[in-house]
Amino acid sequence: MSVESRPVVSFDDQFAQELAELAVPWQADEAADPRLLALNEPLAVELGLDPSWLRTPEGVRLLVGNQVPAGATPVAQAYAGHQFGAYSPRLGDGRALLLGELVDAAGRPRDVHLKGSGRTPFARGGDGLAAVAPMLREYVVSEAMHALGIPTTRSLAVVATGRSVQRETRLPGAVLTRVASSHLRVGTFQYARATGDVDLLRRLADHAIGRHHPDAAQARSPYLALLDAVVASQAELVTRWMLVGFVHGVMNTDNMTISGETIDYGPCAFLEAYDPATVYSSIDTGGRYAYGNQPAVAQWNLARLAEALLPLLHHEEEQAVELAVSSLERFAMSYSAAWSAGMRTKLGLPGTVGDEVLDPLVAELLALLQESRVDHTSFFRALGRAAQGDPEPARSMFVNLAGFDAWARRWRDLHPQAELMDRVNPVYIPRNHLVEEALAAGTDGDLGPFSQLVDAVTDPFQERRGLERYAEPAPADFGRYRTFCGT
Repeated sequence: MSVESRPVVSFDDQFAQELAELAVPWQADEAADPRLLALNEPLAVELGLDPSWLRTPEGVRLLVGNQVPAGATPVAQAYAGHQFGAYSPRLGDGRALLLGELVDAAGRPRDVHLKGSGRTPFARGGDGLAAVAPMLREYVVSEAMHALGIPTTRSLAVVATGRSVQRETRLPGAVLTRVASSHLRVGTFQYARATGDVDLLRRLADHAIGRHHPDAAQARSPYLALLDAVVASQAELVTRWMLVGFVHGVMNTDNMTISGETIDYGPCAFLEAYDPATVYSSIDTGGRYAYGNQPAVAQWNLARLAEALLPLLHHEEEQAVELAVSSLERFAMSYSAAWSAGMRTKLGLPGTVGDEVLDPLVAELLALLQESRVDHTSFFRALGRAAQGDPEPARSMFVNLAGFDAWARRWRDLHPQAELMDRVNPVYIPRNHLVEEALAAGTDGDLGPFSQLVDAVTDPFQERRGLERYAEPAPADFGRYRTFCGT
């Protein structure tokens, strides 16, 4: 590409300018031999970036932060957070940088952010680097979540750096370029509150309102409206996780966004056999972030946000607490309503089926799934065939056949619609054994399995010939699955 034909890539640095107290200007480590492993071309186009240029040496250098675009001020963001319930006053982007913001084709500001770009002042004891496999994991899982209709950060690219990373062994290093509505977190507000600077806290809240919840600006109490909006968006988000069997694995307050997007795909996985106690993260030894605990943890995290916002809610602390508690109480109602609506759709039932019928039907089904250790994704897809008159694929998954038959009779009497079910119950998810297969091959330089998996999970609802293995549960010899955060 000639100099004359190079595209003009211009970023904004709104966060760095408006909230300088929360931003440390920094530069990404120089990548020794950057090589593009994966590029999300549709997302690039959505961001107004030319995919063909991103594949050039200059474009790849932008993707690892070594080519800083006009208007950009790369910064490491400051935030605090509760990690497994323990408060850490200074976390921040230890191995990440916010390059800046772009305005996408729909006119929305989007963060462009690097992960694995080197040590920052927040790195503490870490090396600031990332290995190829965890970055490929975030790419495939985040793009699968997007295809499932779940709000999420997106993955623009994974670039090998040509530098090795020391974990249990020496591994090839990589940088993930990811995109988000923003990287504002509950932990960002905790950090601002801990400074004791109410003006900073107010400016942060105003920034969040302008970026994510503009209707709150017109409310009688804008900061209470902001809290209400975050509570509602997180109730909706976690419901969507639960409906597809997603286990985040590390729901610390620094991993909960103000935008309501899923962020930080470290030790994440999808349910295999249905069990609310399922934990995949190697570091969650107490099961704090088990699949079934996710709604309660989300509400706990939101309480930490409410605590941070108290000075803005009312000048008298007692009244501020009353307002915060009232807002937090709406989480359970929002979650319950979203869960009922989601399960009604997963079961193909019309809206005329009330909660008094739906709730016991769902409770009994989940007990049957757990009793027989039924694969969560396979069952709900097979149940669509039962709605068409072929119950055997779903029925054969159960040990308690009489229990399932009795349940299925009551369900069929409600006239389920198979077409409705197939629109929300995926055929393909990032099954854990396939993810590990793709990551192992990618680490060794073979990106074929990764590309095939991405192709399957980014079109999850349409069954396709030749992709049968991507719809099958893990083989019996796969064993007990454990995931790791990659640091």
